[in-house]
Amino acid sequence: MNRRLAFLTAILLIAVIVLSLFLALNWFSSQTSPRQFYLGVEYAYGNQTSEVKALVDKVKDYTNLFVIGSVELTFNRTALDEACDYIYNSGLNFIVLFTGFNMYNYSNGYNIANWMLDAQQKYGNQFLGIYKIDEPGGNQLDNGPSQIINDTSTYSQTAQNYVGNLSAMINLYHPYTPSIFTADYALNWFDYKGNYTAVFAEFVGNESRQRIIALDRGAANAFHRDWGVIVNWKYNQGVYLENGTELYNDLSLAYNSGAKYAFVFSYPKIGEYGILTQEHFDALKKFWDTLHSNPSSFGSNKPQVAYIVPADYGFGFRNPDDHIWGRFPSDTLSTKIYDDVNNTLIPTYGARFDILYNEPQVIEPILKDYSKVSYWNQTLP
Repeated sequence: MNRRLAFLTAILLIAVIVLSLFLALNWFSSQTSPRQFYLGVEYAYGNQTSEVKALVDKVKDYTNLFVIGSVELTFNRTALDEACDYIYNSGLNFIVLFTGFNMYNYSNGYNIANWMLDAQQKYGNQFLGIYKIDEPGGNQLDNGPSQIINDTSTYSQTAQNYVGNLSAMINLYHPYTPSIFTADYALNWFDYKGNYTAVFAEFVGNESRQRIIALDRGAANAFHRDWGVIVNWKYNQGVYLENGTELYNDLSLAYNSGAKYAFVFSYPKIGEYGILTQEHFDALKKFWDTLHSNPSSFGSNKPQVAYIVPADYGFGFRNPDDHIWGRFPSDTLSTKIYDDVNNTLIPTYGARFDILYNEPQVIEPILKDYSKVSYWNQTLP
C-alpha cells in the first residue's frame, strides 16, 4: 500500500514538474522581446519647435522614432538643435530631412555637413541619419518637378543614368551621416542601387500594400539593406489619413512582413498634431503594447516566391497601362506583368512574394531563400 502511494505521489510530482516547465516555457516565449523595430511619426506640418515638442510629448511613451520632415525647420540651426535636443532627451531615435547643401546659409557658421558629424557625437545611436530627396522614383515615373532623367531613348540607358545621377547626389552625404533614407512609391529597386540605406515604401491611397511590399522588400533583400513603411495620405482632401483600425492593420502588415521601420506622415496642419487625431494615437499605442507583450501574435509574411521581371524595366505597376520610367508608354509586357502580380501572386500569396529584377549578379545569391522562383516570361499557375 505504501509502495502504491509512493508511486502515485511520484507520478503526480512528475506531472506537476512537466506542467510547470510547459507553462514557464510558454510564458517565456510570449515575453520574448520583439526584433529591432522603429515605430513613430513624421512631423512635416510646420517649423516651430513648440509643435515638435508637443508631438514628442504626445507619442514618446509608445513610439521610438521621430522624423523631422519639415525642411523649413532645418534652415534655422537654433531651432533644429532645440528640436533634436528635446527628441533625444525624450528617449526617441530620430531622422532629419535635409535639402541640398546650397540651400543653407553658411555665413553664420552653420554647415550641415558639420552639423551631421556633430550630431553623431552629440546624440550617438539615437541619430539614425538623414532623409534626402523625397520620392525620387515617383518623380521620375510621373514626370514630377524633381525628375532626374528626361533625355534618354532606351530602358537600359534610362536605368543607368537614373542610378548614376541619383548615386552621385546621395554619395555626397554619406561621409557625414550614418544612414541616408528616402520614401518612395515607385522604382524602389533603382533607389537602392542609387545607394540609399533604406527606402520607406509608401502605403498610400488604396494602392495594394502587398505589391508595395513586394517591390520594396524584394529590392532591400537583393541589395542586403533594411526597408520600412511610411503610412501616407489615403485621401487627397478632407481627413487625408486612414482611420485608426486601418492604421493598426497597416502597421501589423509592415511588421509581420519584415520591415524595420514604420511611421505615419503628418501634413498638413488641420489639427493640433497635423492630420493625426486621437484614434491614430490610440492605434499606435495599441500596436506598441502588442509589440512588446506578444509580438508573435502578428504572425509572419516571410516571402516564399520570387517573381523576376526584366532588368531595367522601370514600370509603375499601378495599372496595365502605367508608363515606364516616365519616358515611355506601356509595352507588350506591361499587361502580362501587371496581371501576374495583381491577379495571381497577390490573391495566392498575399504579402509572401518579392519582385526582383533580372540582374543575375545581384539576385542569384538570394534565390535559394525562396521556395519558388518565377519569371515574367513564364505562365504562372
